[in-house]
Amino acid sequence: MVYPGVVKGWHFHKRQTDHFVFVKGMAKVVLHDTRDSSPTRGETNEYFMGELNPILLVIPPLVLHGMKGIGTEPAFLVNTPTEHYVYDEPDEFRLPAHDPGIPYDWGRSDG
Repeated sequence: MVYPGVVKGWHFHKRQTDHFVFVKGMAKVVLHDTRDSSPTRGETNEYFMGELNPILLVIPPLVLHGMKGIGTEPAFLVNTPTEHYVYDEPDEFRLPAHDPGIPYDWGRSDG
């Protein structure tokens, strides 16, 4: 769950692929590709997901991802990862939400 205006990010997995669906509320999910062999390396994309845009987002290993709650109510995420969580050796690596090495501003921008 992510509350409106709250940023959760960044993190990535080395083995796991995530499958995100928001079943309640709305969220912005942002991906930043760090894969060396990827044609989209260095690209950042944002997806507005939830009740008003019910989509499945597949997030491959080594792609940084984070989310921000948007709207007026909490957003509820269902994730079906390809790997089981291993408590002794978790496949989860975190970076600060406002890491200067990632070219993304979580703030609002009008268009």
